[in-house]
Amino acid sequence: MSDQWQERKRPVRLERRYEFASYPELRDFLDEAADLSEARGYYPDMGFGKDYVNITIHVEEGSEEISAEQREFASELDKLFSADPAS
Repeated sequence: MSDQWQERKRPVRLERRYEFASYPELRDFLDEAADLSEARGYYPDMGFGKDYVNITIHVEEGSEEISAEQREFASELDKLFSADPAS
């Protein structure tokens, strides 16, 4: 998992912003992230604009720690981003 992920305490979550050179590149990333979410059955919060997306991965309800699976999901998102030729 990239060191660009920030771990927040209240509420416990991971956050990261990805920035892109163009909207089409952002759109490709969002499509790939959607495929990853479907495959993993996990759906983080995402907010995006013309050339960025903010992603928040919340802990499971009742948990106070980020799980290994959530950290792995963040790593998979990083891999999708680093596979983008513009990043």
